Amino acid sequence: MKVFVCIKQVPGVAEVKIDVTTGKLIREGVPSIINPVDKHAIELALQIKEEQGAEVIALSMGPPQAEEALREALAMGVDKAYLLTDKEFAGADTLATSYTLALAIRKILQESEKNEKYLVICGLQAIDGDTAQVGPELAEELNIPQITYVQKIEFKGDKIIAESALRQDEVMVMETRLPALITVLKEINIPRFPTLIGIVDAYEKKEVVYLDTRQLNADKRKIGLTGSQTQVWKIFVPQQKGEHIKLSGSVKEMVKQLCQYLKEDKIL
Repeated sequence: MKVFVCIKQVPGVAEVKIDVTTGKLIREGVPSIINPVDKHAIELALQIKEEQGAEVIALSMGPPQAEEALREALAMGVDKAYLLTDKEFAGADTLATSYTLALAIRKILQESEKNEKYLVICGLQAIDGDTAQVGPELAEELNIPQITYVQKIEFKGDKIIAESALRQDEVMVMETRLPALITVLKEINIPRFPTLIGIVDAYEKKEVVYLDTRQLNADKRKIGLTGSQTQVWKIFVPQQKGEHIKLSGSVKEMVKQLCQYLKEDKIL
């Protein structure tokens, strides 16, 4: 069985700054990290490897420097890593990204044993986009079942049984056959740290394979800006309005004050 884990390199949130003139993120000099919830996806994939004897393959789409994120995944214990990088991939929205990732997964599967079962794991969402769309769209591209918001998973033969916390205070238990795709929450596990031996192996014994438009035989109408149905026009920091209001008195008095302020602001 193969377990594909999709990861993204993102700017460290604490260091993110926005150019007020252009409305774009300032990436120069900003440290890049693996999208935090993607580390939980990697950890789950490694746990499945240990329990099921699966091969874990990490995929990422981005510029050449995204190789650093894949090297970290290899150091954690991932078996193989692929970087989808090409200038023509630039500017991709979630739809174009999921299409490109699907091409890579199909290519790898074609080079594997026929009818080999597989599972795709994605973090719920990336901190730089917060759309939570790539996982579901990737499942649609691959034409496989999907279970999102997963906080627990177990295997039963060629089936998976997953707990999905799709709504607050409500957990749904779903079952599906492989192949399938899941998106995970950070509550699912605690990611491990790379070991010293793992780091050495990641740079000396393991390889990050680069795949471009030609190697993926991508339809150029479906990748990058050309294949993107959505575009970000502007990113900005919301301006804070009004002043903080401090309530005092008993609970009943404070509730009465709060309701009055809400009515004045036409919220109630």
